[in-house]
Amino acid sequence: MVRATFLTRSALGMALALGVATGGLALPAAAKEKKPEAPKIAPSKPFIPVYVAAKDGVDKAAKRQDVLDAQAAVKAADNAYRNASNKKARDEARAKYDASVAALSTLLQPEKDLLDKAFAIATNPDDKFLAGQLALALGQVGFDKAMQRRGLQSMVDSGKLSPADNAKFQFYIGGLSYDLREYPAARTALQAAIAGGYTENGVDGLLADAYFNDNMPNEGLKVLDDAITKRGAAAPEEWIRKGIVVSYKAKMPAQAIKFSTRLVEGYPNQENWALALSVVRDMSTFQNQEQIDLLRLMARTNSFSEARDYIEYIQAADPRRLPAEALKIVNMGLAAGKLQMSDPFVIDAKAISTTRIVEDKASLVAMERDARGANATAATAMAAGDAFLSHDNAVKAEEMYKIALTRPGVDAPRVLTRLGIVQIDQGRFVEARETFAKVTGARVPIAQLWSAYAKSKLVAPAAPVAQ
Repeated sequence: MVRATFLTRSALGMALALGVATGGLALPAAAKEKKPEAPKIAPSKPFIPVYVAAKDGVDKAAKRQDVLDAQAAVKAADNAYRNASNKKARDEARAKYDASVAALSTLLQPEKDLLDKAFAIATNPDDKFLAGQLALALGQVGFDKAMQRRGLQSMVDSGKLSPADNAKFQFYIGGLSYDLREYPAARTALQAAIAGGYTENGVDGLLADAYFNDNMPNEGLKVLDDAITKRGAAAPEEWIRKGIVVSYKAKMPAQAIKFSTRLVEGYPNQENWALALSVVRDMSTFQNQEQIDLLRLMARTNSFSEARDYIEYIQAADPRRLPAEALKIVNMGLAAGKLQMSDPFVIDAKAISTTRIVEDKASLVAMERDARGANATAATAMAAGDAFLSHDNAVKAEEMYKIALTRPGVDAPRVLTRLGIVQIDQGRFVEARETFAKVTGARVPIAQLWSAYAKSKLVAPAAPVAQ
């Protein structure tokens, strides 16, 4: 029902545009398709009188007042369905729609009988083409998707269509089958359309949906993944979001993370960052040190969604360990109205951070000296880097992290992640992406999201001025 208006009109317009030598139906004025070359039609002699009788019946039925009134009832029910504001209203409108279509179908039973006779006597491809065209026309009159599909399929089976038109008709057949909730048939037709070179009207997305609606998430996600890869930067945002939703509901973390990363790579707005970061966080089992780097990205993209985001960040930073960073997030949460100063957690976090921040800042000199010492461990240098990062001193933090990377026993994925972060904070986005590409292990999804953020900050160089 949702797709009916577009598919039925387009299918009819394309089929009737082909025309027939024996007086085919006229092309509707609203059709936008370029009129293809009409095939040569030579129906069998026994078929002609049966076809003429059936066509005459369809033509007259389309003008009968009882049919026009029944069509108006169908359209009214369809509009009510599309404008329904809740499930109850949609269910009621759907019931009225189905009843009005059934009533219209009853009125057209004599024409259906004539059409069945035409199909029964069709013996050659030309007969099948004409019978299919007539079925498509009757299906349009009766808002009968199954009848329209029968007509389209007969025209495809006739072999009278060009390869390009054949692929288009397979798309229409797939769309009608989808509307009829006959998903295996929809997939067969849509796959044939794609194989025939059809690329319009989101055919790949519809094929994926034909899997999703049939409870086949793995297969549908594979189709969607391939389609997005093929489209590249032109892949529709809704396709990527669908991939996130399906994989999230199906509890497929690898796929959910992959689609989430793609979303912010292609469409890095605040809403999408909030979605992607929340999905990656919920679908992963990050430890505290991994979690804080994900939350740092949430802060830089201003994509906090709820109080939980601020609270988890403050807990991960720990006002006693990184007071400057914890206090910054407390103040951000208060300014956003997500945290309340009356909350005991907020009161304690703010008080501890405020008390510790002066002493913590004063200790930076000693931490840097120790990190630069000949016998400094990776942990010492990394701790110094973390302290400078929390005080927004990206230059010093970078120096400390680079020292840590030269020491034995270094937690390279953690240090590389934070090295990339402070490189971003200095505006060195290309270099940061190179750093994130070196991250391995559980932190890969975090590094990929940070890399996507760095990419979003890159500005294309200006075109050279002509001399």
